[in-house]
Amino acid sequence: MNDSFADVISRVWHAIGADDDNEDWPATQLTTTGPRAVLPAAFDVTGLATGAVAVATVAAAQFLAARRDSRPQAVTVNSREACAAFTSERLFTPIGWTQPPLWDPIAGNYRAADAWIRLHTNYANHRAAVEQVLGAHDRETVEAAVAGLRAEELETAIVEAGGCAAVMHNRRQWLASAPGAATADAPPLTVVERQSPGIRTPNAVGQLPFDGVRVLDLTRVIAGPVCTKFLAGYGADVLRIDPPGFDEVPSLLPETTLGKRTAALDLTASSDRATFEELLAGADVLVSGLRGDALKGLGYDDEALTAVNPGLIIASLDAYGWDGPWRNRRGFDSLVQMSCGIADDGANAMGRAEPTPLPVQALDHATGWLLAAAVARALTRRLTHSVTARIQSSLIGTANLLYSLTPPSEHPPTPAPEDFTLVATNTAWGPARRVPLPGRIGGAPAHWSEHAGPLGRHPARWVTHTDWAAFNFARFR
Repeated sequence: MNDSFADVISRVWHAIGADDDNEDWPATQLTTTGPRAVLPAAFDVTGLATGAVAVATVAAAQFLAARRDSRPQAVTVNSREACAAFTSERLFTPIGWTQPPLWDPIAGNYRAADAWIRLHTNYANHRAAVEQVLGAHDRETVEAAVAGLRAEELETAIVEAGGCAAVMHNRRQWLASAPGAATADAPPLTVVERQSPGIRTPNAVGQLPFDGVRVLDLTRVIAGPVCTKFLAGYGADVLRIDPPGFDEVPSLLPETTLGKRTAALDLTASSDRATFEELLAGADVLVSGLRGDALKGLGYDDEALTAVNPGLIIASLDAYGWDGPWRNRRGFDSLVQMSCGIADDGANAMGRAEPTPLPVQALDHATGWLLAAAVARALTRRLTHSVTARIQSSLIGTANLLYSLTPPSEHPPTPAPEDFTLVATNTAWGPARRVPLPGRIGGAPAHWSEHAGPLGRHPARWVTHTDWAAFNFARFR
């Protein structure tokens, strides 16, 4: 392992519930290459990206080894490729077609009467909440309306209207607040194991770690889809479920649906609930990015889920953690950076008067990779120790991990898009170039079986073993 990354990878390895005293410590299995600093930031974003990619890839290689009853294959991770993956949605390049913008026109940072505030309006209902509260409908009128209001009062009003906003706090202010104090020690994720009968062991029908593993995907935007895209890239049958007519941010879909099948189910309708429970019964993993009590509100708390499938690995993520007054609060990476002090610390480090976030959506991407690592490790332990796991992760926990890393001593120039390697891809909208999956497992090249495309375009069923056999024959012949 590249010694310059050893400490951060050790910290990230511990963050997924592993222990470097155990035989699964990856020091001899992992090789890291590339520069120690790729992305300029006040925080060690390069280290976080490299470490998160490394532990997920190692955990996948270890699951493959457990299925084969063999030693794990060597893993190689390049820091520049890891950082490229953390900005994949920006580097994605359509060829001959136009991709919608990443941000709604009125999303962004605004100066209120007493502080900075960020408005997140990428969803139509979130934009409607802002327009309702402010009585404004474009950037100029929103800016004028915000300027006359106190930031905290505006944040509260928008959130109560069903929208998303975050006041910029410094780190001290955040930790002194009720939600900050409740999550001050929150880890990136927690893993609770339990003995479980009736565990389905997927057949190893191919060459990739997760071949035959079934993943039910209830995630949105970036963090959760990063997790499930990784699992799909290494062979999992990932089925994403959304409500009928759900309108995801369209500019993200070419990245976030890669490798997955997408179906629509209304979990308030009895017939669709029956279909969902059939899918649950056949799943190995459920990954949810819904707010804290959302599944419980639909009648699917942990007890209900495990009653349907005792061997199910349940993995969840949220924005502001699983304790405190904001556990059910709507949130996104850019808002968490404003709330917890990252945007303020960035401004101070760069000598700027306005919020200065990380150069990429690092909390989202890192949380996705760490969640994937924990899922892979849970699959290994389910196979080797007959236990299953409940995994919970959060963006605020990942922010705490980032704060624990030593700040970088060098600040490289901002890389240009051409500094990163892109590969050709096909999508339902047309050809494009995208960032390849970072990390390499010897003898197990990543491959996605489904092109990216719109939501709700597949039947809500699992791929059969016959389907897998035909796919793998075509893939490896």
